Amino acid sequence: MTQPFVPPPEFSRPIDVRQIEGRTMTLEADEAERAALTKRFGLVRIDRLEAELLLAREGDAVHASGRFEADLVQSCAVSAEDLPVRIAEPVEFRFVPEGAAHRPDEEIELDANELDEIPYAGATIDLGEAVAQSLGLAIDPFATGPAADEARRIAGMLDEQGSGHFAALAALKKKD
Repeated sequence: MTQPFVPPPEFSRPIDVRQIEGRTMTLEADEAERAALTKRFGLVRIDRLEAELLLAREGDAVHASGRFEADLVQSCAVSAEDLPVRIAEPVEFRFVPEGAAHRPDEEIELDANELDEIPYAGATIDLGEAVAQSLGLAIDPFATGPAADEARRIAGMLDEQGSGHFAALAALKKKD
């Protein structure tokens, strides 16, 4: 059976797990990596993506903790205007050998320390992809800017009844 094609990560920082004990890694996405991540996450642009992570071995597992920061521009979910955003978040990852803990069809219980486990194969983990995934989770998909209320008003979504969760649906119904 052939494996499906998996594109390479846009922000890849592979590191050999045998050479990480007590090491601090500083990651910074270059212009090409930021452009590729911009496309991946549907943003206007990413101006900066940096992370600093402290690495430690725990048997075959690797624990990485630190923080990442990003300056980006995304579209307002309502008005589509460019919206500058700064993200600064702590991160914590635990890389574990692939298939070491359980079978794919086995039901397991997770505790708080296992929620961000990332499986790896061989002797290499990818810190850049872990940071990129954390960035993707930190982006607010419904971010709104200062022109959002005006755009809602123009669309007739700011009156007393049309300002709730179903305002967009009500506005569509009015057009029928």
